[in-house]
Amino acid sequence: MQNFEYCVPTRIVFGKGQIARLAALLSDDAKILMTSGGSSIHKNGVYEQVMAALEGKKVTEFSGIEPNPKYETCMKAVEIVRNEGIDFLLSVGGGSTLDGTKFIAAAAKYEGDDPWDILAKGAEVREMLPIGCVMTLPATGSEMNGWSVVSRISTTEKLSFWSQHSFPQFSILDPEVTKSLPPRQVSNGIVDTFVHVVEQYITYPVNTPVQDRQAEGVLLTLVEEGPKVFAHPDDYDVRANLFWAATTALNGWLAQGVVQDWAIHGIGHEITAFTGTDHAKTLALVLPALWKHQRKEKQEKLLQYARRVWNIQGDDANAVIDEAIAKTVAFFESVGISASRKAYGVTEEVCRQIESVFLNRGVRLGERGNLGGHEVYEILQLTAE
Repeated sequence: MQNFEYCVPTRIVFGKGQIARLAALLSDDAKILMTSGGSSIHKNGVYEQVMAALEGKKVTEFSGIEPNPKYETCMKAVEIVRNEGIDFLLSVGGGSTLDGTKFIAAAAKYEGDDPWDILAKGAEVREMLPIGCVMTLPATGSEMNGWSVVSRISTTEKLSFWSQHSFPQFSILDPEVTKSLPPRQVSNGIVDTFVHVVEQYITYPVNTPVQDRQAEGVLLTLVEEGPKVFAHPDDYDVRANLFWAATTALNGWLAQGVVQDWAIHGIGHEITAFTGTDHAKTLALVLPALWKHQRKEKQEKLLQYARRVWNIQGDDANAVIDEAIAKTVAFFESVGISASRKAYGVTEEVCRQIESVFLNRGVRLGERGNLGGHEVYEILQLTAE
């Protein structure tokens, strides 16, 4: 096991009716900017619950944060923060709303010339406005981690940053509000969560049995509970289990002391940047191709995954891995996500553009740092037509 240091300062408030706790979690004199995405919070009753809890507090609203939050949109909110003297940000919505809000919190306090440097150049984030969130979509785990992913239209980039300052002070998770989500968002959330886990699990062994079993537990929960949510959409317990799985997949528990990959995400982000494809769909597309490309490097963990998650036995390592990949793809399809390149507009031209991006950046992906632009192109060629 590798050395690690772990601290998550976020208070999780989980369960039915917990949005009412907002009033107790916020100071009376806070000047709040409430951020949100589209119209969904007005349709599912979340907006009314939040506003009832915020009655009597100083609240300014900012809506329109996109599913892949745009730098250009976030900077409009930064201007409001500065002009109105906002001192607390409250994200109400899914992970993208929260990711955008984290960037707003950082950009508003950034002392450099261009806040984009936080993402593009890894500029140090010394201070951020405090954040809280009401999470309405289980997927990204952003409610209990320090990560944020933001896109920029003008440069066709989708980049991330992490800061110890970007953990929400509190996150309210009410599984009841997820019952109104359209199937597409539920499907995306399940696949996103699944891939978050394997990015931290299917690398190479460093003797971390606790973390491995935790990861396998989340994967098995997703495999068992994922299809149920479509058959029984009003089942609170299923919704609760999927919500908590999404949070635990990326709150740092599975990452401590292990080797991590994140190449699937790195490639997927570029597909989104060039095609606008939903984040989770890019992950479903890249994952089987990357595992095929890296089967030798990941063999021990792929075999462990095959046996412990899918109960696949056999002495032929390649056959076992092939079956595990096939079962993973079948699981994605069972929750409504295809792994087809043509379905998402990933043409040969897009593959070459993505190859060029990694070559120009000089970035090496993967737990072994062995994936550059040429290897990324090879992986894209292995994706299903």
